[in-house]
Amino acid sequence: MTKLSVNINKIATLRNSRGGNVPNLLQVAKDIQEFGAEGITIHPRPDERHIRYQDAYDLKPIVITEYNIEGNPIKKFMDLVLDIKPTQVTLVPDAIDAITSNAGWDTIKHQSYLQEVIAEFKKAGIRTSIFIDTDLKLIEAAAKTGADRIELYTEHFASEYEKGNKETVKPYTKAAILAHDLGLGINAGHDLSLENIKFFKENVPNLAEVSIGHALISESIYLGLENVVNMYLHKLKG
Repeated sequence: MTKLSVNINKIATLRNSRGGNVPNLLQVAKDIQEFGAEGITIHPRPDERHIRYQDAYDLKPIVITEYNIEGNPIKKFMDLVLDIKPTQVTLVPDAIDAITSNAGWDTIKHQSYLQEVIAEFKKAGIRTSIFIDTDLKLIEAAAKTGADRIELYTEHFASEYEKGNKETVKPYTKAAILAHDLGLGINAGHDLSLENIKFFKENVPNLAEVSIGHALISESIYLGLENVVNMYLHKLKG
């Protein structure tokens, strides 16, 4: 079964908007795991506008499933990850002022840099994943970086699926097949939702993990957090 890792950035955004500790990020992380999710994802950014660096430390003893920390491997981020030693680090090439992640790595142009960064994380026993688009040449180059996995950037799939264009999943299918053949694990994330997750899972082979935050938290406002977590788990079975 494909694992569900819940990105709790939006919980931190809501908390930070009032300056207190409501909602309690740590309690939400505990609850999400008790509801059945197999992982917790955070994406701290340099301005700490949602997840704070201290949150990353505070969550370490709370996350008893898989702990995934995403981000651009600047020195501050690398130091954080190497200190905490989560289950997985997902490398994302987002700019400091990016609202959200909007592109995957150019694993050809940045291959030597990624090799160096990944070697540091792997030396510490941390599983590594590269946020990437479906270009097959980039997938091939990703395999040469030493990464354990790739995370397919799924915004294009999600936006086209919403318009009724189901053919848009085909590049993700091909990318997943190639990645698997090259010995890479396959994760996916960005704009996946209850509406599209089952179709994506059925058409992307060897999908190890999905990381879902914005849609899951938004859907939970209407349907309840425990209910939504279990709805995702049901759609990811098989």
